[in-house]
Amino acid sequence: MSWAFSISARRPYGLVRVCAAWRVSRATLARHLKCENTPQAPRRRPGPQGAMPDGDLAARIRALLADSPFHGEGYRKVWARLRHAGIRISPKRVLRIMRQYTLLAHQRSGSARGPRAHDGRITTDRVDEMWGTDMTSVATGEGQAAVFIAVDHCSAECVGIHASASATRFEALEPIRQGVRASFGAFARNTANGLKIRHDHGSQYMSRDFQNEIRFLGAESSPAFVRAPEGNGCAERFIRTLKENLLWVRWFETLEDLRQALLQFQRTYNEQWLIERHGHRPPAAIRQEQNMNIKQAA
Repeated sequence: MSWAFSISARRPYGLVRVCAAWRVSRATLARHLKCENTPQAPRRRPGPQGAMPDGDLAARIRALLADSPFHGEGYRKVWARLRHAGIRISPKRVLRIMRQYTLLAHQRSGSARGPRAHDGRITTDRVDEMWGTDMTSVATGEGQAAVFIAVDHCSAECVGIHASASATRFEALEPIRQGVRASFGAFARNTANGLKIRHDHGSQYMSRDFQNEIRFLGAESSPAFVRAPEGNGCAERFIRTLKENLLWVRWFETLEDLRQALLQFQRTYNEQWLIERHGHRPPAAIRQEQNMNIKQAA
């Protein structure tokens, strides 16, 4: 503005005249011009750095993510694994570092919708009180395959997993059978008394054969609310983890290759996947602790 040419005076306005019109001092104007022309260093949070500098912490997080058998772990599980490794740091700093170095997992934004039909609590306090079951699909070299799973609502443990070329009601029962044999020790009438099976309204789960078999085992059918996937959220969340860490990142030539990979993932997940609501412990440790408490009480 000070270099603008006045037509009436036939000369530039000058810095003094411009500062007088704007009612600011020349020192203030010089300070603002200096700030605009000088790049500012990024501000950091005041106080001590913590366990290590940001660059070293980012390198440690990268190594931890590379060594992890999973692909979709968020900053809270990374924070927990750092604590297990002896690095005590705040979760907010882990989030800041992962965001700054683009280490966060990709998240899809959901769409707005009306009030939910289900607002209750679906997790349980003890294992083997409720299992959630659901189905997904994956392409293989032999064609489309159906993947059935069963998950405990307390420990988030995968109690059964199965793959088949057909998505029939009999194939949908296989994860339940696996879980009953492993958790209750046998497969017979009324073996699973007190167990509830949470499922959606798919034709496999609402069929007479599926309902009759879980009734034979002593389990109770617990259908989720219609058009409310939150009711079967434990199974839905496990399927997301299964897709992000196995089904979407590997190719399977045969159905048998898929079955073997699913069984291996089940073991890895139950032994190493961290559950936040249980103090960042894996599902197998939660079941083991509860079984020990039952034995001590008896």
